Amino acid sequence: MKKFLTGLMALMLIVSAAIAQTPATATKKEATKKEAAATAHTKKDGTPDKRYKENKQTPATAKAEGPKKKDGTPDMRYKSNNKNAGKKKS
Repeated sequence: MKKFLTGLMALMLIVSAAIAQTPATATKKEATKKEAAATAHTKKDGTPDKRYKENKQTPATAKAEGPKKKDGTPDMRYKSNNKNAGKKKS
């Protein structure tokens, strides 16, 4: 049993060493894909990636057409700023 476990451990050590080694150089295709993804700022499905500043649009930065509060954010009491203003809850 001792020889069996020793052999099994040696086999596991050899297999793990073979798996852990990586190729010395990366391929050119992988490098160009990374560069293209960095400049596009979109996800694979084509939607904008919200991790980047130019793709983020919050209600405070969105242009509202109606009245605004003193701090410049849209006043949600008015119908022009709030699509649910004036509607009764059921």
